[in-house]
Amino acid sequence: MSTKKTSQVNLNETLKKLANIVSWFESQSEVDVEKGLEYVKEGVVLIKASRQRLSEIENEFKEIKKEL
Repeated sequence: MSTKKTSQVNLNETLKKLANIVSWFESQSEVDVEKGLEYVKEGVVLIKASRQRLSEIENEFKEIKKEL
């Protein structure tokens, strides 16, 4: 089996952060463009990390399935 990485992305935490970003955009009557851009960039990083982690999880499941 593969070893756990210490820098693994926690999907629950990532989803909460993304939800906070969405909430921020929804709560703005006038969006601060600079702040909005920062949040969009952060969201992109979070989504990429989540996709990578989901791929790792999928591979772990495939390895477990092979062992069965």
